[in-house]
Amino acid sequence: MNEDEFDTRTRANMEVALDRVCSRRSSGEDHKVRKLVAEHILRCAQNGQTTLSALTAAGESALAKRRQPKNKSA
Repeated sequence: MNEDEFDTRTRANMEVALDRVCSRRSSGEDHKVRKLVAEHILRCAQNGQTTLSALTAAGESALAKRRQPKNKSA
């Protein structure tokens, strides 16, 4: 990610969203979890959705997808 890709407010919102989402989870300090959440937040911002609520929702969505059981074909 290019540091100049986002303005100061967007970068701050991204950091706050990451911290909010991860602080709500017991595994939130795990590197893999934080990376997954950060990737979803980054994609959200790259798509132009840069509000704190949108970025937080993107991070929450990442964890919701992670918790869904995989379909097992018989």
